[in-house]
Amino acid sequence: MTEDTLNNKTPWQDLTIGGNIYTAGNAKEFKTGDWRSTTPIFKSELCKHCGLCYPVCPDDAIPVNPDGTRKDFDYDACKGCGVCAKVCPFKAIEMK
Repeated sequence: MTEDTLNNKTPWQDLTIGGNIYTAGNAKEFKTGDWRSTTPIFKSELCKHCGLCYPVCPDDAIPVNPDGTRKDFDYDACKGCGVCAKVCPFKAIEMK
């Protein structure tokens, strides 16, 4: 059964079990930045491009140039968790 065949007359036995994740997904596929309550502010003058922030971002919202230097946040993907700010030893990320 495909998603487009489900409707209000579909028997409950044909529905998928709720709460199960059947395929991988992340913020690259969906604009999730609209529901953040805090916003990271990138202070480029303080950044040493150490690379500690972008591997911990659960939403892949910190783009990196091919030479390893980082760019400003992808605010469409960032949910504002603040993990990046916590790992930055140079205080180059501030949560507002």
